[in-house]
Amino acid sequence: MPFIPYAIGILILFIVLKILTLPMKIIVKFLINAVVGGIVIYALDLFGVGLALNWITSLIVGFLGIPGVIIVAILQFVFHVTF
Repeated sequence: MPFIPYAIGILILFIVLKILTLPMKIIVKFLINAVVGGIVIYALDLFGVGLALNWITSLIVGFLGIPGVIIVAILQFVFHVTF
């Protein structure tokens, strides 16, 4: 089974190289979305809105920003989806 770690390493390397070939404008946009979404979730947590913060919600908020926070809130409060 020594093949699996090498395959995972090659896959991670491929993903990192693919990300580095993206235009810088797209990377900056994703970073801004992630920071703004994180600030909004933190602010909601300070006001007592109990959004679960785990790796799934972090990915959603990181990619989508404020719309991601709204989606996570709707899923948790309206549809009672637990992550």
